[in-house]
Amino acid sequence: MVNLLSLKNMTYSEAINAESIAANLLKIKAIRLSPTAPFTWASGLKSPIYCDNRITLSYPDVRNRICNAFVELVRRLYPDVELVAGVATGAIAHGMLVADRLNLPFVYVRSSPKSHGLANRIEGEYRREQKVVVIEDLISTGQSSIAAVEALKEAGCNVLGLLAIFSYQLEQADENFTSAGVELTTLTNYSELIGVAVSTGVVNASQLQLLMSWHENPESWGNITL
Repeated sequence: MVNLLSLKNMTYSEAINAESIAANLLKIKAIRLSPTAPFTWASGLKSPIYCDNRITLSYPDVRNRICNAFVELVRRLYPDVELVAGVATGAIAHGMLVADRLNLPFVYVRSSPKSHGLANRIEGEYRREQKVVVIEDLISTGQSSIAAVEALKEAGCNVLGLLAIFSYQLEQADENFTSAGVELTTLTNYSELIGVAVSTGVVNASQLQLLMSWHENPESWGNITL
């Protein structure tokens, strides 16, 4: 049996129940596990897991739990926050919910400047030196999230940290966030999810081995497994 605790835990468990959120994501199929019939990500990577947190918006209880967890984290970690920013497109709605609950202004960051009009990269009103918390829905390699943070910094904002619903806990993401000097906290993650999947019988022992081997080497996993 692979030691699940060997995976780095990137949650802030005092503020939220990472296991409960992982269970909810599995229940509503915002996260799907298919070790023997893997998904193909947009990058072409073969994966036994697929996450689409937009689905959480269709479930009021789940989206409220996520919003409450984000709000609790912001209040505990970044009490001086002045602005909430969502990363387009997946985290716009979640970021807006958090900003509304905190009674703070909201902006969202595009992946690239708009091709017409004012050619904005950041949509909404902000000011230089404003203290910002960034909301993201999913962390894979972290590159798009870090790019959003860099866009805010280039605009003169003071980014306090980035909060995300779920992280695959890939080593590349850890390296990218460390290199960029961006503080990342997630509501739940891959190790929490796999723990729930095992305890509830969603995956068996052989499927668990496939899921853990993917995490150890996602780039070559599809070639070895298929």
